[in-house]
Amino acid sequence: MVAIGYEDIVKAPKALLHDHLDGGLRPATIIELADAIGHPLPSTDPEELGRWFVTAADSGSLERYLETFAHTVAVMQTADALRRVAAECALDLAADGVVYAEVRFAPEQHLDHGLTLDEVVEATVAGFAEGTALAAAAGQRIRIGTLLTAMRHAARSQEIAELAVRFRDSGVVGFDIAGAEAGFPPTRHLDAFEYLQRENFHFTIHAGEAFGLPSIWQAIQWCGADRLGHGVRIVDDITTGATPVLGRLAAYVRDKRIPLELCPSSNVQTGAAASIAEHPIGLLRDLRFRATVNTDNRLMSGTSMSREMALLVEAFGYGWAELQWFTINAMKSAFIPFDERLAIIDEVIKPGYAKLLP
Repeated sequence: MVAIGYEDIVKAPKALLHDHLDGGLRPATIIELADAIGHPLPSTDPEELGRWFVTAADSGSLERYLETFAHTVAVMQTADALRRVAAECALDLAADGVVYAEVRFAPEQHLDHGLTLDEVVEATVAGFAEGTALAAAAGQRIRIGTLLTAMRHAARSQEIAELAVRFRDSGVVGFDIAGAEAGFPPTRHLDAFEYLQRENFHFTIHAGEAFGLPSIWQAIQWCGADRLGHGVRIVDDITTGATPVLGRLAAYVRDKRIPLELCPSSNVQTGAAASIAEHPIGLLRDLRFRATVNTDNRLMSGTSMSREMALLVEAFGYGWAELQWFTINAMKSAFIPFDERLAIIDEVIKPGYAKLLP
């Protein structure tokens, strides 16, 4: 097998389904925005601050991991800041070879300086459009869809679901719930999910990351999730051995082709996997689950889509065929219309990998 270089991975077209806007800020931007509002930071040196985020998130605990967001959310409280962060997100993803991305954020966390929920979404969508246009001008094509997230420990999921539907023709392609899983099951937000189903709207649910099979079962069978955010703990329903045996839930997830938004580096940081080499993505890929590769929080994990793929190449010996498989899985699972998904697969992804495949 021909060795795959990192720079070649950067050039390969990639599709990303699970990326948090407030988890992907540039350290220099955080410093500049924090200085403007007097928000104290652990460091005012961009490199040191970037290292601090990774170290602080590398705790083995989802709850500790989530604490790092206090600094990023604090500097995302004005329309200008949201627009800038979203534009830079689009530019950074495009520079990394991402041709399609769904980026999520929780509007309810950006109201401290008087913005309304609608104004938060308007500013962010405008930022994505601006960044996409700037990337195109630089010869880097990217399409971004926005996911609106409700916090599972709060009580605004119905309101955020209605907000998402209100902006469905203005850049918002789906809904999500996120936050600490333990003690906050997705069924607490059943009204919101039933509303979204009635509106024929797409949604994913963070499930099976810090919590196990009951979280996944509820997300699918009670709430009707189109995709599973992480879903890595589905392996708890697979008996490994010479011939792996799938339990009823794992078999259902595979048979129904329910996409798994797997985030290898993040899963190691939060303790969902012991290492990249031991990450269940290897088994799930071998068993042909609808596995996808994602970044989760690029700042907190010090990562990118190219880095995640490079780690998998190193750990599992994957070649271009496997990287293309993950990419097409993600594109098939996107929340945009079928014809648009197909166009990106046939006109961008397959031709891009055709140049790389031996």
